[in-house]
Amino acid sequence: MDNGKGGVLGADVTRDTKPDDLIVIAGAGGFIGGSLARYFHDLGYRRIRAIDRKPLPEWYQRVPDVECISMDLSKEPNAIHAVEGATEVYNLAADMGGMGFIERFRVECLRSVLINTNMIEAAYRAGARRYFFSSSACAYNTDLQRSPEVRALKESDAYPAMAERGYGWEKLISEMFCEEYWAERSLETHIARFHNIYGPHGTWDGGREKAPAAMCRKAIEAIDSGRHQIDIWGDGTQTRSFCYINDCVLGIDKIMHSEKLIATPVNLGSSELVSVNELVSIVEGIAGITLERHYQPDAPKGVAGRNSDNTFIESVLGWEPRTPLREGMAATYKWIAGEYAARKAGKLVAVG
Repeated sequence: MDNGKGGVLGADVTRDTKPDDLIVIAGAGGFIGGSLARYFHDLGYRRIRAIDRKPLPEWYQRVPDVECISMDLSKEPNAIHAVEGATEVYNLAADMGGMGFIERFRVECLRSVLINTNMIEAAYRAGARRYFFSSSACAYNTDLQRSPEVRALKESDAYPAMAERGYGWEKLISEMFCEEYWAERSLETHIARFHNIYGPHGTWDGGREKAPAAMCRKAIEAIDSGRHQIDIWGDGTQTRSFCYINDCVLGIDKIMHSEKLIATPVNLGSSELVSVNELVSIVEGIAGITLERHYQPDAPKGVAGRNSDNTFIESVLGWEPRTPLREGMAATYKWIAGEYAARKAGKLVAVG
């Protein structure tokens, strides 16, 4: 995976893992997990085991020379098999999607706690050196996110706990598992709270896509149909920060291999706050189109505002996600446009 400057992304991270150590990535058939598998492959790691419950043809990325297994990790025997011989385990497996999905399917989101419960215990019993858990900004106290002019959320803002129903609570309790496995059983765990990760090779249709991909697809559909209009959930004033996938996988690597971030939740997101209306304007500029905006106030829209306070990660790592939203959205739009055209031509593409 290129860092955009002609070098390999992550080449400057200090690790004690060897090229032939086994890296296990759960959720590797999805967006972030698949990108992480490619990231470690490009760094020269020769033993990567990628696992996802989706059938192999539905995976977003199948990385050459990576062991790919279709398996449901919410079942304990599968989790035990998945981590056999693992040096590092990265758990990115979860039943999730955009706001439309996580507001409508809270039980399914909560059931993802079974995956982490099985995986962390299996990793501990297998003698894994490190365990990574992908948490979410949905774990933050929703009372602090009632205004579009939200202050950036720092890590301590998860307590007193008032996470988003379903998905957010599953993340918070799974974080606690990671903290206690370190405190009681000395399994080195690392936790990143993702803030709206986007980019190529992600979900872009079907109901699980997040706002950046949805806006790109809607603009592409508008151009294709000749109907230059777009449906926007809410009134467009909701604010968010969006983190580009290359920043995300690099951040995972840095967090996983920092001795100062053991069993310590840390934000992994951009601090560039934009409204949904501003996001649509960015997409319009990339697509070269002006869209008539139709607002849907009764549609799922999540909290009014959410942003990442990167003070902590910057102080520990001397780094934070820095890809400008306009730059990342341009790459995302180009990729989705290619997938949209391929699907229209009758080719099988993964959408979500």
